[in-house]
Amino acid sequence: MAKKQKKKTGSNTIAQNKKARFDYHLTDKYEAGLSLKGWEVKSLREGKVQIVDTYVFFKNGEAWLLNAQIQPLPCASTHFVTEPNRPRKLLLHRKEIAKLQQAVDQKDYTAVCTALYWKQHLVKCEICLAKGKKMHDKREAEKDRDWSRQKQRLFQKSV
Repeated sequence: MAKKQKKKTGSNTIAQNKKARFDYHLTDKYEAGLSLKGWEVKSLREGKVQIVDTYVFFKNGEAWLLNAQIQPLPCASTHFVTEPNRPRKLLLHRKEIAKLQQAVDQKDYTAVCTALYWKQHLVKCEICLAKGKKMHDKREAEKDRDWSRQKQRLFQKSV
């Protein structure tokens, strides 16, 4: 007799970097795997992660995720030496690493982590190439966001 598998209806998103969308113009998106330890995966399942100021660093032909804070669970990580801010290796193809590194070095871009999410049983990291916004661009984006909220409120009142 075959077992019935239950499907989860929840979101696959673990964490999002909303500040990156405000501070940068995001262009190209890449999907990368993360090299994690067991206690980190357990903490991710509980949602104990913060990726606000994360960025990608390149060293010896490898990509590393810096400043991602994964807080250890008190019950799951008692016998490990946990380091919440350690650099984590990103799993990308060589061609993708070369494209990212070339854009960062030559075109004055920054590689930023914008989201962590589950893809089946694996943790994936969404990396975007980003170019910094000027102050007037940020103000313009804020005005557009406020105006779209105001339009929606007006349409809701009239209906």
